[in-house]
Amino acid sequence: MKYQSFFWDFDGTIFDTYPIMVQAFMTALTRQQVSELELDEQEIYEVMRQHSFGTAKQQFSAEFSIDAERLEHDYRQIESQHIEQAQPFAGMLDLLQQLNDVGGTHYLLTHRNRSANQLLETADIKRLFADEVTSEQPFPRKPNPASLNALIERNGVKRPEAIMIGDRTLDIDAGHNAGIAGALFDPGRLIDFRSSQPEINVTNVGELKAALLQ
Repeated sequence: MKYQSFFWDFDGTIFDTYPIMVQAFMTALTRQQVSELELDEQEIYEVMRQHSFGTAKQQFSAEFSIDAERLEHDYRQIESQHIEQAQPFAGMLDLLQQLNDVGGTHYLLTHRNRSANQLLETADIKRLFADEVTSEQPFPRKPNPASLNALIERNGVKRPEAIMIGDRTLDIDAGHNAGIAGALFDPGRLIDFRSSQPEINVTNVGELKAALLQ
């Protein structure tokens, strides 16, 4: 097996949280009198996937001439009430377990807060992770490699045997900025991978399993 240390993004990689995130965002928009008829669920999803929540906040608050900070406040409140409904991608627990069984070590690197750990615990996945960085630790956001470097250094990880797995360009860039490989997990083929050049580029858990276990 080429890789031994696996650094995982959470949203859209381990857990399929985007449906809940998009619905929370749409509800937050309607709280500022934006009509549901004006909203394109797929467009919101694509902006979040291809860029970030911050980009979605700025883009849609400008488009509808609403208060961006209130939009974020309402979104965070709504999302926190529903995020517990999120589930891991089908086959993800099995993949994590198989990698662990053959000597792999898992690390979590996410912009999400402690809710990520709560979801991992509920899904019986938390036990498979050796260490983590969440939003509650004072690191700059990806693609800055500081948080990834911290995990690598405090766990004595060998960089040639490590890979960052995520669903966005910034995840791959963070990995490369830290001197490790990157695996793009891209359901729907929404990401232009030419800029980040991931070592692995897949669209589903089955493909990811085949690539990581070889």
